[in-house]
Amino acid sequence: MSTASESRQARIIDELRVFIKKVLSDPTVAVKCVEIARRYRDDPNANQKIAEEISANTTVRIPEQWSEADRMFLDILRDVLDDEAALY
Repeated sequence: MSTASESRQARIIDELRVFIKKVLSDPTVAVKCVEIARRYRDDPNANQKIAEEISANTTVRIPEQWSEADRMFLDILRDVLDDEAALY
C-alpha cells in the first residue's frame, strides 16, 4: 500500500473515531441523525440537507467540503433507512 493511501486511510479512521466517540458520549446523536435523515430522505439534495441539519442540531459537524468519512457516514445513514424500510 502506498504512503498516500495509508495516510488517507488513517485520516478516515481518525474522523470515524471522533464520530464514534461523540455517539458513545451522547446516545441521542444517533437517534437524531436517523430522524433527520428520515425527514430529508426523498428530497432533492437530500445528503446536503441532512448534513446541514445534523451539523446544526447535533455535536456532529459535517463541513461544506465532505471528506470520505463524511460521505461514508451519509451512505451508512441511507443504508439504515433502507434496512428500516425493508422491515415494513
